[in-house]
Amino acid sequence: MKKLTLLLILSLLVFTSCKKDHVDATSTQTLQTSINDMASSLNTIQQIKFNEALYILKTFGVEAEGDVAELKALGQLINGKKVPEILSMADQVAQKNGIDWASTAPPSLGEMNIFGDDKAKESDPNDIRANSLSVITTLSGDTGNGPTSMQIIPRLVDNAGKPIAFTGAALETTLEVYSNGVKLSTARNLMQDNNFRGFNLRFSSLMASKIADNKIDVTVSVKTTRKTYKMSKIGLEVNPSALKVPEVPKTDSTTVIEDPNAIIDPNNPTGTVTDPAAVIPPKSPVADPKNTVTKFLSNVSSQNLKAAFDASSNPSWGSYESFSNPTSGFGSVKNVSVKNITNNGTNANNASVSATYDVTDKNGKITSLRATFGLKNVNGEWKISSYKIN
Repeated sequence: MKKLTLLLILSLLVFTSCKKDHVDATSTQTLQTSINDMASSLNTIQQIKFNEALYILKTFGVEAEGDVAELKALGQLINGKKVPEILSMADQVAQKNGIDWASTAPPSLGEMNIFGDDKAKESDPNDIRANSLSVITTLSGDTGNGPTSMQIIPRLVDNAGKPIAFTGAALETTLEVYSNGVKLSTARNLMQDNNFRGFNLRFSSLMASKIADNKIDVTVSVKTTRKTYKMSKIGLEVNPSALKVPEVPKTDSTTVIEDPNAIIDPNNPTGTVTDPAAVIPPKSPVADPKNTVTKFLSNVSSQNLKAAFDASSNPSWGSYESFSNPTSGFGSVKNVSVKNITNNGTNANNASVSATYDVTDKNGKITSLRATFGLKNVNGEWKISSYKIN
């Protein structure tokens, strides 16, 4: 009898020790088995949240098309991870995608199964019966230079076009943005009820060179248990001044391009001028470099951006359009309050000036900055050639 009891205990220990506490993504079968082992050690609520976390990661945490490819990508993402790590990863993905979900919150997505089973159940919250999908678009974020984004809100509606009321669902919702037939971006979220806030498409995320006639097309799809609903909006106008413009590549102004056909003097192969009379020294600036920085900040504050741009010779700022961009450039500034300006050092050709100041943007947000301005002598005038925020 004692031997039998000991044998049962040993068998139980062996069975328990075989259970995995981390993901094994060697194959789809080992992935499913290890996830089931991990879930079996959790209570009911924890199991639901664990399954929700896996669904969040599979749907929004990997770049793949189709369930099989998504499952494989998910396995690669979480291979070797334990339950707490997976929950933490899902929290980060949900926050990044603006999904109203947290691992510490009560269950909210229903019964999730990443390995399939989309059949409608008696209490399936994703089995929404609708006639069609409606899409509402509104422009937003206007700070005086036109809108900076577009809010795109899908609604499941009945035969009369009225929104259908539902809660507790987890409907995978996808937004695709096109222009002239070319896909520009894709975004995903979860529609949990028909008060879904939709997608906020920032124009600064769209490359201006890829937008035809300042218009875009959007397609939204919502996947329920029984059907995937789709709706497109064609020819939506965007604000061209808020679109993304690439920075002008930096160039080395000191690089000399040699002419392969030039005649080289064997007595002076480098072409160095040795005649002192032929060397023209640069004209030394008369003004204090601090004055240039002071005027620059004053012009930015008053939005006299052309004057501010003309006081610079900084390749990293690119063109005037990029410099004055109302979203990503100095055009977003409402006011500059200077606290202190200090000359760090000056010679005939270069100067360094530090400035401490508060910047108020068009939305009223105040940011305190300390920046170092590099200046160079251009024909006897100080020009801002570099800008670094410390």
